[in-house]
Amino acid sequence: MKDMKQSVLWRSQNNGYHTYRIPALAVTGGGWLLAFCEGRKRGEADNGRIDVLVKRSANNGATWSEQQVVWNDHENTCGNPSPVIDRQTGVIWLLLTWNRGDDHELQIINQTSRDTRRVFVTCSSDDGCTWAKPREITADVKQPNWTWYATGPGAGIQVQTAPYTGRLLVPCDHIEAGSKRYYSHVIYSDDHGKSWCLGGRTPRDGVNECEVVELVDGRLLLNMRNYYDLNKMRQVAFSRDGGLTWEEQRFDEALVEPICQASIRRFAWPAPGCRSVILFSNPASQESRVKMTVRTSFDEGKTWPLQKTLYQGPSAYSDLAVLGNGDIFCLFESGKQGPYERITLARFSLNWLEAATT
Repeated sequence: MKDMKQSVLWRSQNNGYHTYRIPALAVTGGGWLLAFCEGRKRGEADNGRIDVLVKRSANNGATWSEQQVVWNDHENTCGNPSPVIDRQTGVIWLLLTWNRGDDHELQIINQTSRDTRRVFVTCSSDDGCTWAKPREITADVKQPNWTWYATGPGAGIQVQTAPYTGRLLVPCDHIEAGSKRYYSHVIYSDDHGKSWCLGGRTPRDGVNECEVVELVDGRLLLNMRNYYDLNKMRQVAFSRDGGLTWEEQRFDEALVEPICQASIRRFAWPAPGCRSVILFSNPASQESRVKMTVRTSFDEGKTWPLQKTLYQGPSAYSDLAVLGNGDIFCLFESGKQGPYERITLARFSLNWLEAATT
């Protein structure tokens, strides 16, 4: 593919929802491309009636199914879709969060809400055509002194290197009661999704929404939204034990951000005739949520020498995915007056990324 192509998958005020937000992508073992998002029924707010939606493509994103409701709970909030594919079984696992629709985030953080944030999981064994009833796993993956909690946003990974080969790992975040400090953490499954366990959290606070990528030396790299106003750039941390503990937390000065979610995904492992390639997407601005940009690293995330802008205007959350044929997809929030008017899918190739930088 020589050029970058874009199409709109969801547009606000259409198909029964006021706003569509929080995109996520997954490529199934059968080659289907799945696009997830939240359908916010009556407004842009993070609470109220919110449903989890999916669209499916069998032809590399050329055409898409009608939107399908994966989960709704009447007037309550169902969201933060975070998919992870088990390549050994073919099952698609989708981690989710829930709260009462009349509970606001600040009330949950202050422990004045009627309920709290709960964690659920559903799955599909038929390339996303049908989904199991979501089951709650809050007690297994949330500490009693945590208030706010989010899965993703964005996709998880399945670990490929020993001794944690096959581990399903989903990045999450939480807020501690009392101190109200923000942390990133992971949850994982070593039994193909039957049970989920709590992994490690970051050594320092001030971070939350995150994604993870596996490095060639077996370590995991956690890339996180950063809340330190004086350093508007991403933070990263590393794990040597499959996500059970995290260390070496630091700022990545190359990855500027306006305090927003981002995505990181491996494009290729090093092999004869093939370089290691990791991709990163976010609104590349320290002032506002604009300029959706994809960056490329050839040295395991140490440097990011290439960058291409997908969209100059208002843009926010994103998620990356790579097809078996090498096509790269970025599903991102965008608009003209603001970043939440539509969810756009960009399709491009590594050659397009390498052709020129902007």
